[in-house]
Amino acid sequence: MMTKPRLLDQVRMVIRRKHYSIRTEQAYVDWIRRYILFHNKRHPEKMGVPEIEAFLIHLANDLHVAANTQNQAFAALLFLYREVLQIPLTSYVQVLQAKRPKRLPTVLTKAEAKTVIELLSHPYKLMTQILYGSGLRLMECVRLRVKDIDFNRREVLVRDGKGSKDRITILAENTIKPLEKHLLQIKNFHQIYLEKGYGSVYLPHALSRKYPKAGKEWIWQWVFPARSISSDPRTGKKRRHHASSSSLQKAVKAAARLSEIPKRITPHTFRHSFATHLLESGYDIRTVQELLGHKDVKTTMIYTHVLNRGPLAVKSPLDD
Repeated sequence: MMTKPRLLDQVRMVIRRKHYSIRTEQAYVDWIRRYILFHNKRHPEKMGVPEIEAFLIHLANDLHVAANTQNQAFAALLFLYREVLQIPLTSYVQVLQAKRPKRLPTVLTKAEAKTVIELLSHPYKLMTQILYGSGLRLMECVRLRVKDIDFNRREVLVRDGKGSKDRITILAENTIKPLEKHLLQIKNFHQIYLEKGYGSVYLPHALSRKYPKAGKEWIWQWVFPARSISSDPRTGKKRRHHASSSSLQKAVKAAARLSEIPKRITPHTFRHSFATHLLESGYDIRTVQELLGHKDVKTTMIYTHVLNRGPLAVKSPLDD
């Protein structure tokens, strides 16, 4: 007789069946574990909306977590009840979602962006140039594969971006030569790893079963691979993963500190700057929306609030 998997293993199984990312899996499992421990290891089947509310209040009042963090915990618990336990929750649970504060994005001037970029070393300089030159999100950049770069068409193909959507954005002219040089070096390293038996990379969904040798092909390799071999957290297989997102975050933070620019600068700041500078140059907001991969143009509209130059600028009456 087969034993029923433990609850957290059930959560992992459902997440993988729905093709959620490993980061989402790790976050959801962690929140569900914390929820169970908070209620003295009671099984979630014996709890419901009151216990969810108590846990979220604890996060807000006792731990003072941000609204986004609280909503991530809420999403994990909704997933647990609706998708794993298949227990319907009352509509009242919707009001538990924290209200996210509306904040304007931090935007660098073109000179400031270039100053920070010049303070970075390889490969973080090139990665940040792509963030700024193509408007990519942090994870979209580190997950780029060789086949996603089209030098002839000057395009970057973003696969499985936010909302599981693909999109095409621009490849900046100034990134082409350094990117070609970088890929030549990576290709040489790839040959060395192939000879050592570690030249395979993770392939999305069932591609590894359909095309067993594809993971070793050059076109599927990461544009920005990690420096060392690591074990796949799901399969345990040793192979080369993509570069760590936290490494790029730390590099940008260090460069921002050296620049002495009085702004809070993160990798995402360069995406904000990409959008704002395009709008300042007079590009249509729908075009910018497509390049950013926003589902709704209202999301892109936030950048019109931080414009200080260009055709949409407003002149102060004091300057007349």
